[in-house]
Formats: sequence, C-alpha cells, structure tokens
Amino acid sequence: MSQPSQTIWDAPVRLLHWGLVASIVAAWVTSEQVEGWHEVIGYASAAIVAARLLWGFAGNRYARFSHFVRAPGPTVAYLRAVAQGRAARHLGHNPLGGAMVLALLSCVALLAVSGWALGTDLLWGYAWPVRLHVAIAWTLVGLVVLHVSGVVFTSLQHRENLVLAMITGKKKPPVQGDQD
Repeated sequence: MSQPSQTIWDAPVRLLHWGLVASIVAAWVTSEQVEGWHEVIGYASAAIVAARLLWGFAGNRYARFSHFVRAPGPTVAYLRAVAQGRAARHLGHNPLGGAMVLALLSCVALLAVSGWALGTDLLWGYAWPVRLHVAIAWTLVGLVVLHVSGVVFTSLQHRENLVLAMITGKKKPPVQGDQD
C-alpha cells in the first residue's frame, strides 16, 4: 500500500525551478557565444528569477519566502543540527534550503545583470566585466553543487526522494517532530 501524500510545491514553483535548471544548463552549453542563444537564455533566466521572486510573495504557503527564509541564527542552528545528525524534517524548504534559494536566485540575477552590462557602451571592450561575469558563473556552479549535495543528503537523512517531490509537488505527510 502506498503512503498518502500531500501537495507541498505547487505547479508554478516546480515549473520555475525546472525552467531555471534548464536555462542554467543551456547557458553553460552556450557560454562560448557572446551573443545569440546565450544572450537570449540569459534574459530568459532573468525572467524566471523575476517570476520566482513574485511567486515568493504571492504563491501558496510553501512558495512564500516568509515561510522558509529564516534569519541567520535559526539557519546556523539548523546547520548545527544537521552536523549532529538531528535535523528536523521540513515539509517545505528547511532553513539551509531557504538560504540556498536566495543564494541561487541572487547569483542568477547577478549573472543576468552582468551579462547585460557587457553589451553596454560603458563596459564594451573591457576585460574586467567579462572576468566578473565568469567568476559569478563559477560561483553559480559551486552553489549548484552544494544545492544538489544538500538535496541528496537530506533525501537520505529523511528517507525521502526530494527530486521526485520537486517533480510531483508531493511529499509524505508530517509525522511527530517534523517542521511545517
């Protein structure tokens, strides 16, 4: 008998998440292009970030930043609990996941702005803006590695397939000790 589940992540959150994943992969694949598809993908990524920011204030409870973004103190306390093997399961994003959402969205936004700025008359032809854009891109790669590692670790820790949950939107219902 399958375990009952409940919808946590709504369709907009999931579509924006996977759309951002696709745009990041596509931007990486086209990173040798100065214009063309790389530029279009950069604007698409910026639009996805803007939509996710709006949905972070207007979406369902698990989509809202107010539900999962925590102050540094509780986030560090959660990190300590993870290190001690006693981190509570969260139905939505845990505090570290919330911090990662902000970091990833910020990094993609910075990439989009720096990419746009490369084409302006003010910065055209200078090397430092290109180096900055590349450094931000590599920062994004590092954040993605941390994010995927956190998803795998948390999935194993709580015996829950978080990748599948981000596809279906469904997670097993809470049990005693879980955080909403």
